Amino acid sequence: MKKIQMVDLKGQYAEIKKEVNDSIQEVLETTAFVNGPQVHAFQKNLEDYLGVKHVIPCANGTDALQIAMMGLGLKPGDEVITADFTFAATVEVIALLNLTPVLVDVNPDDFNIDIEAVKKAITPKTKAIVPVHLFGQCANMEALMALAKEHNLYVIEDNAQAIGAKYTNSKGEKAMSGTIGHVASTSFFPSKNLGCYGDGGAIFTNDDDLAHTLRGIVNHGMYKRYHHDVVGVNSRLDSIQAAVLNAKLPHLDKYNNARRDAARAYTKAFANHPNIITPKMVSECDSMCDTCDCHVFHQYTLKIVNADRDALVQHLNDNQIPCGVYYPIPLHKQKAYVDERYNEADFTVTNQLVKEVISLPMHTELDSEQISFITKTVIDFIDNN
Repeated sequence: MKKIQMVDLKGQYAEIKKEVNDSIQEVLETTAFVNGPQVHAFQKNLEDYLGVKHVIPCANGTDALQIAMMGLGLKPGDEVITADFTFAATVEVIALLNLTPVLVDVNPDDFNIDIEAVKKAITPKTKAIVPVHLFGQCANMEALMALAKEHNLYVIEDNAQAIGAKYTNSKGEKAMSGTIGHVASTSFFPSKNLGCYGDGGAIFTNDDDLAHTLRGIVNHGMYKRYHHDVVGVNSRLDSIQAAVLNAKLPHLDKYNNARRDAARAYTKAFANHPNIITPKMVSECDSMCDTCDCHVFHQYTLKIVNADRDALVQHLNDNQIPCGVYYPIPLHKQKAYVDERYNEADFTVTNQLVKEVISLPMHTELDSEQISFITKTVIDFIDNN
């Protein structure tokens, strides 16, 4: 059995080596390293893939989220609601812009933002909601967009983990993740489902005026060289990273399907185990249907109940099986974001999840032998401890 990786970027690269190398070589020969043809080509290709009017490439996913908020004209003191159970970048950019983060609990089954908690958190100062499409599937966008319309709020989708996922509303209408809210951000960090070979990100929107504003912000506020019309930042996707993404984008659906196949194998192996709760789909399916498109499994995350999660982590590491705990500390308990406004009773789900979750290896190169070894190791440990 080949060595198990949490994310096997070497194996993925080996399959597309010529395409990637040829694409990078084109950049080297043109020497258009910043804002070159590959960047413009990737922008258009991603717009076509997502079915969105505007993609604005930028330097990384955190910048993408910050620039989206800047483009909406949010002001210091404006409240922005987001999930407590996610990576810190989401709340980080809110704080950096002197906005007021309002953290709320998540659902216990799909880990996405709790709609009822959002409703309770809305005040006259609320200006935006940032749902994080955690681990690869969309939050309840239909309900969030209805809330936003009712209260005149913006919805900013944090799509860093769910590119390629589809959301189906109550009418059966489908839309790609990141194309439903007023604006969305994504990351192309190497381990993402669509990852480059360094840092990269992008912003999506169907709003022509907002897109114009965002394009200025990412480039020092310039639309014409040395004419600074808005306050901007320096956040451009470089041409070499765009070249990598151009080579990988045509494979994204195949990559996501490979992740779903691995998730099906995991779920089948863990079925009906009393101490292991497998990922739940946001659709009406109780488990993964054969045509699943709602989840792209950036992570395959279990809940370990009535068993020692931390001891399992150590046991997997001892057996050369990488794993992760995403996330070990709620954002409302992080030193940088502690706030006396928060009440522990409002975070019962998140406070429990951080004790239970464990993410297993998930990538496009996982094979049946590796999955069998991983699942057997998990089950044997829990059954014997």
